[in-house]
Parts: sequence; C-alpha cells; structure tokens
Amino acid sequence: MAPSGPPSPPTTLIIGAGIFGTSTAYHLAQTHPSPSTITILDRSSFPSPPASDPTHHALGASADINKIVRADYSSPFYMSLAYEAIDAWSSWPILKPFYHRTGWVMLDEEGSDLAQRIRKNFSDSGRKDETRDMRFSEVKEAWEGILSETDFEEFGSAYWNPGAGWAEADKAVEAMLKDAVNRGVKYVQGEAMELIVGKGGVKGVKLADGRTVEADRVVLATGAWTSQLLYRTEDELRLDDSQRIEQQIKAAGVCVAHYELSTEEREKFDRMPVVVYGGNGEVLPPPASHLLKFTNAGSFTNTITTPSNHRISVPPAQPQHVVSTILKEETLGIIERIMPSMLINNRTVSYWRLCWDSITPSQHQLITRHPDNRLHNLVLAVGGSFHSWKFLPIIGKYVFNVLEGLGNGDEKDHNWAWKEERWGDEGIERGVHEKVIPKRDIKELEDHEIKSKL
Repeated sequence: MAPSGPPSPPTTLIIGAGIFGTSTAYHLAQTHPSPSTITILDRSSFPSPPASDPTHHALGASADINKIVRADYSSPFYMSLAYEAIDAWSSWPILKPFYHRTGWVMLDEEGSDLAQRIRKNFSDSGRKDETRDMRFSEVKEAWEGILSETDFEEFGSAYWNPGAGWAEADKAVEAMLKDAVNRGVKYVQGEAMELIVGKGGVKGVKLADGRTVEADRVVLATGAWTSQLLYRTEDELRLDDSQRIEQQIKAAGVCVAHYELSTEEREKFDRMPVVVYGGNGEVLPPPASHLLKFTNAGSFTNTITTPSNHRISVPPAQPQHVVSTILKEETLGIIERIMPSMLINNRTVSYWRLCWDSITPSQHQLITRHPDNRLHNLVLAVGGSFHSWKFLPIIGKYVFNVLEGLGNGDEKDHNWAWKEERWGDEGIERGVHEKVIPKRDIKELEDHEIKSKL
C-alpha cells in the first residue's frame, strides 16, 4: 500500500468582505499551502463600484471613501495596536499609496480629561509625543481658514497631532482583497441567510438565491448583520441569552453627509487635517473623488422582534442612502456649527448615507470561537465599534491565529474573548470609543412634516 500523503488542509469560508474578512483572507493567503480552499463570500460584487458612487449603496462601515487612521487612544492596548497598523500603512507597498498623514485636530469638551489620558499613554509607551494644544484663535487661522467660523463654545481645548491621518477606505480594502484573490482565494457574491449546522459543527451557509456554500470551518465577519444571520441558528439550538450574539454586539448606525467640492474648494480643502468636533462627529479631508465627508457620531439602533420574541438590532432593509428628514436636519445642525459656509446659498448635500457597524458594550472587538460546542468551528470576527477600520492591515493575522487554534497573548485573548459584560450592566469598564454607543433607536428619528432646505 502506498504511504498516505499529508492531510488536505481544511476548507475555510469567510462570510463578509469588510476589514475583518478581507484582512483574514489576505493573511491566510500569504502562507496557506492551498489558497483555493479559502472562499470569501459577500453580497457586493468584486471589484465593487467606488464608494464615492452614490448609486453603489455601500452597506457596512468598511465600504466608505475614507477612514481615520490614528494612534490617539486613551487605552494603551489600542494605542499599541494602532501603531502596529500605522507601521504597515506607512511601509507596505500595497497600502502606502492610500495613506495620508495629514494630522488631526480634536476639539475636546470643557472638563474632559481625554487629551491628558492620551498623552499619558504616549509617555508611558516611551513613544515621542508630537501633540500640542492649539488656541482657538490659532485653529481659526490655520489651514486657510477652513475653521474660521467654527463654533467653539462647548469646548475647552483643541488637541493637535500631526502624526494622525486618514486612508482611502474602499481602495485599500480592494487592494488587499485583490491580492488574496490573485493568490487563489475564491470570491463568491451572494447574500448569506442562515448557517448550515449538523453533526460536527457548522457546515456552511445558505444563500438568499437558494445556493449553499460549504466549508470545514467558518469565519463570521458580518459586522452589523451578525444578529440577523445568527438568530435562526440560535433558535434552532435553543441557546440561552448568555450565548446569543445580541448580548455581545449590537448593530448601530451613524449618518454621513457628502459634499462635492468645486475646483476652487479642492485646492483649499486638500491640505486640511481630520477634524474631530468633540463627541458630535468628524470631518474628513476629500479623497480623489473630491467629496468632503461629515459624520454625525450620534448613533442609533434599529430594533426588531424576531419570531422567537427576541429583540435584536439590524440594519434596515431599505437602501442606505434613505435618510429621514429629522436625521438630516440634525446632521446639518452639526455641519453648521463646524463649517457654516457649507450651507450658504441653499447648498445641498451631494449624497447621504447611513453607515452601519457592530458595537460591543466596551468597544473591544469580538475575535473568538463561539462558546457553544455545537458551533466549535465557527469563529467570530466582529464588533468593530466604529474605531477598527485602521486595523485593516493587521487584524486578519489575529483572526488567523484564532482560526488555527493559536493564542494571541493573554491581553488580546482577554479583550477579544466572548464578553462577560452585558448591555446595561453597571460597572462596565470605561469604553474604548464611548461616544458611539447608541442611546436611541432609528424609529425615534422617523420623518415628520417640517420645513427644510434639504
């Protein structure tokens, strides 16, 4: 009898091609003996239309024109992780063209100690602290006066870090995904509807069009759509609340407005930094599409009741460019306080979007195996909590380690484990990115009759 060869590598299915899924596929493909056994599934086509195309109707938080890249964290853990990611952004040929080190100015509310906590972490880490406080008069005069009319009334200080910046989100994700596909990873377009579970664990997933995709192990990188995908499986297995995903993450959305800039404006705004308007939102510099992006950080859930009477938050079924009048008015109010000149002469927003992500109570990501033994081959890579996009270059290697049964070290394993804290628990540790915790539901923001210049 001929000696048997080495066992075939397990087949892997990654559901979701956002930053968690794309980064995982990329890192798997780098060293995998047979990348063709890896499949990444997403509802979007590949390559996707650019995020700047308003007809694209991008869904998840990863599908965007630009994202902030910064190491300014009050958490030493995430400051260190961000520096690891920034090293990749600065040096990897595949990502370097999409990274822009413009600096950022963060307006901090009166009485806040955020800047002091960040600076302490810089000091404790031994890294150079490039930050400084700016006078409001200085902010008004800087960057060709783009913030000359900004309302600073609620703020106590302006924090400047020239080391922060932003990245062209859709282009960077596409570059890493293309690399994985070029190495042999299969890309399948389709909408995941329900996991297939049998003896031995998860067998694959059923798609909306009736197809099935099977694999030996499955990574859920489904972001805000995770509860929607898992609740039927949870019902079938009769999982108690402590093992249901909604206790770990919630789908949350924020409103985003884009203004197309004139030729004259482009020259002015091309040199601007990222602007963080306290807990209200941000303004990001325009990428090549010449769109100036304003984000309203006031997040919200969309709570529904499942047939089994469980309440979960899911993104609405309608296209993401459908935004209520109330939410538009609220966002325009923030824009008026940051850059009132954007609203003169009845100027209209070029396009609106609701951006959805999954958020955990502590804003630590969830990168772990499912705790139920019947789902032992299901790895979760979710809980981006509106601050994880910057980790695109590196987060996949940590998902890879979980998938392979390896540890990521005590601190990472603890922070990314199945959470003990629950929504509404008292005594939860101070969050990593607290300003995006949803405190309202989208139903509270439904349209009503008001006069508007939208």
